[in-house]
Amino acid sequence: MTTRNNILITGASSGLGKGMAIEFAKQGCNLALCARRFENLEKLKEELLSINPKIDVYIRSLDVTDHDAVFEVFDAFKADMGTLDRVIVNAGMGKGASVGTGYFHANKQTAVTNFVSALAQCEAAMAIFRAQNNGHLVTISSISAVRGFRRAMTVYAATKAGLTSMTEGIRMDVMNTPIKVTCIHPGFIRSEINEKVEKVPFIVDTDVGCRAMVKAINKEKANAFVPSWPWAILHWIMRIAPASSIRKMS
Repeated sequence: MTTRNNILITGASSGLGKGMAIEFAKQGCNLALCARRFENLEKLKEELLSINPKIDVYIRSLDVTDHDAVFEVFDAFKADMGTLDRVIVNAGMGKGASVGTGYFHANKQTAVTNFVSALAQCEAAMAIFRAQNNGHLVTISSISAVRGFRRAMTVYAATKAGLTSMTEGIRMDVMNTPIKVTCIHPGFIRSEINEKVEKVPFIVDTDVGCRAMVKAINKEKANAFVPSWPWAILHWIMRIAPASSIRKMS
């Protein structure tokens, strides 16, 4: 398997992005990290270098909804590192409410951040990979991509379904080339996006979830559902379960 030494992660200042950065630092990878909260990135950089002083860590502020800035920041990281071996499209949000209840602004914000801005990140990453004729694009989707969900999850799940589909299309485009494309579908992992949710089935702590995600990313398969127990099996059941059963999960 190709060694991926230089890894870019968006949305890296907290949650799953931060957790993945920690795991990759332990593996000796150089990291390019971006997020809106630059002060959090500065603290994370110190933490990563204390874990592994031999790695290089580059940080930049980025709001992924500023789509022109996405291209500028990715290109700047590429210039810093010489090559980008892997880009992890992780930045996302989970704002929202049931459609038609007066929260269009919040639902729109989630739709733009999780899908349109993910497209911008994929475009920027793939342009670099095509020029290099090498690289590994990773998108962070969700177990919710397999079905529609209700209430605050309605738009979130729809954006993740779109991201999964878009990732598959990108993979088809570069099939049989040195460019690899992976879509990760995390189950319920404790992070900022769901910290206020009390009852969630099979939820695991951030460090457990991020270790499973990094392990799956390094295998470079087309799709992965993590942690593998129970999601590798449960996602098949969710696809055929009656809507009334899915309703109870959200």
